[in-house]
Amino acid sequence: MGNVTKYDMYLFGEGTHYDIYKKLGAHPGKRGKTSGVYFDVWAPHAKNVWVIGSFNNWNEKKNPMKCLGPNGIYEAFVPAARQGDLYKFLIETESGEMLYKADPYANYAELRPGTASRVTDIEQIRWTDQAWMEKRREHEDVYDQPLSVYEVHMGSWRRHPGSEDDGFYTYREIAPQLTEYVKEMGYTHVELMGIAEYPFDGSWGYQVTGYYAPTSRYGTPEDFAYLVNYLHRHKIGVILDWVPAHFPRDAHGLACFDGTCLYEYADPRKGEHPDWGTKIFDYAKNEVKNFLIGSALLWIEQFHIDGLRVDAVASMLYLDYGKQDGQWVANEYGDNKNLEAIEFFKHLNTLIIGRNPGVMMIAEESTAWPMVTGKAEDGGLNFTYKWNMGWMHDFLDYMKLDPYFRKFNHNRMTFAMSYNYSEKYILVLSHDEVVHLKCSMINKMPGLNEDKFRNLKVGYAFMMGHPGKKLLFMGQDFAQLGEWSEERELDWFLLEKPEHRQIQEFVKELLHIYKKYPSMYHMDDQMEGFEWINANDGDRSIFSFIRRGKTGRNSLLFVCNFTPVARPDYRVGVPKKKQYTLILDSDEARFGGEGRERPAVYKAEKSECDGREFSIAYDLPEYGVAVFKF
Repeated sequence: MGNVTKYDMYLFGEGTHYDIYKKLGAHPGKRGKTSGVYFDVWAPHAKNVWVIGSFNNWNEKKNPMKCLGPNGIYEAFVPAARQGDLYKFLIETESGEMLYKADPYANYAELRPGTASRVTDIEQIRWTDQAWMEKRREHEDVYDQPLSVYEVHMGSWRRHPGSEDDGFYTYREIAPQLTEYVKEMGYTHVELMGIAEYPFDGSWGYQVTGYYAPTSRYGTPEDFAYLVNYLHRHKIGVILDWVPAHFPRDAHGLACFDGTCLYEYADPRKGEHPDWGTKIFDYAKNEVKNFLIGSALLWIEQFHIDGLRVDAVASMLYLDYGKQDGQWVANEYGDNKNLEAIEFFKHLNTLIIGRNPGVMMIAEESTAWPMVTGKAEDGGLNFTYKWNMGWMHDFLDYMKLDPYFRKFNHNRMTFAMSYNYSEKYILVLSHDEVVHLKCSMINKMPGLNEDKFRNLKVGYAFMMGHPGKKLLFMGQDFAQLGEWSEERELDWFLLEKPEHRQIQEFVKELLHIYKKYPSMYHMDDQMEGFEWINANDGDRSIFSFIRRGKTGRNSLLFVCNFTPVARPDYRVGVPKKKQYTLILDSDEARFGGEGRERPAVYKAEKSECDGREFSIAYDLPEYGVAVFKF
């Protein structure tokens, strides 16, 4: 009996073999009483296929593979092969060309610049995160949970100083340090960039060759599982970047896999991204959809990942994305929607969330495509969340302005609330905003040194108070000065300077307030969760608003001043004649403020303001932030 059965082949042909990663690839096993490794690969247009590797001294003809049936799965059982062996598939095409291909379903790869796959057995990984996994299943309504994400590129978070090689921390080495940092700061999740195996460091992991393999840059699949397990045991969720939009042309990868366009669309107008120089998956082929769905399920079910952030969704939805006239072909209705990709997303998201309650599917979708987070049965794509790129652009455009000109651009900060309830959003300040030539967050701010820090603090406070879950890229929480580069670690030495420690302390306070008060996250996507007190104070560039939770207890009032003008006589309207307790004052000395004494409690007076009967008076400093609970 072989490894792959007729039933496996049938399900794969239908695109519904959800455990396909347990069948295709390399799997240690037995034939009769003989131990060895089963190798299986899908190559329907191949003339011949061999498996070659360290177990047969790369002898090209020693281990031929047998075609099991009409859908072109080839299999070989190799008694000499063992865990840790390197291997490739040698594919003879119909034209007689010889292709040396890495295993698309491999769980482990040779360290770059090597391109071979490595035999491993991820079924043997031991987990001790049962408490986290059970809680995840119980919390299937993720929307009323806090979500503040720390986006991390592992290879440049920290590095070993002066080491001979890359200086990368391994998955095991980084686990305690990253966990301690994330817990202390108050983030709820980490989002890891560049985990699925990829050849070129400069792609940051967005041009994937190993959709089933954690990159070997930082260790083994067991080491990666150790990191996830460690974070879970300390109550930190893990999100991964996942890239089903395109793949690189590298000779050992998926491109022209069996001598034909197997994984990509055959028509280059559908199958190639001119801007990126990459190939586009053929979402019409059941086996290709199965390959991608199997990859997503592997990360979630085998590696216990809590969410996938799906990269470049817009490039999949639009046939003309990044293309000129003549470079794309319309669908059967004559428009630019990729109907196959739309169906793929509905299938993928419904399946993953249905099988794994509490798991999130997050779309990085940069256009106004409707109902990205809408239910599939209503015509939506069924993502859990969508990155709010519109908010990000408006926010950054506003923050870059000289404070004098902000009054003419006041609506940039209020506009996002006009569409806030159309999707379930995450507000993001991601790696893309702080890379080459885009400036770090602190250097986007106007003014000289001290003003830059005060601007950034009020900006972060506004972001934390605004409806939507949160994401911040590493380094921005302590005002990294330089742009991010994958080639070096963050400038941790900046924390020796008081102004960097103070902004980090301020972000930490914001994150802990966010987690502590359900009014900050309970009703992000419901009108009852947010209310403007004054959205129109453009002349003074002050924004005031209320956040509410389901119970109405501990509602929060935010006041944010975006100019260097102090307002000692500032008055803000309030909804009730109650006491208002100051829980965040940006003027505290530990945040770099003047440290002026202020009352802790403010009683509402019967004094009309902002169209309300009651109000409180507060001494609002320049670039001041005040948050009150009531």
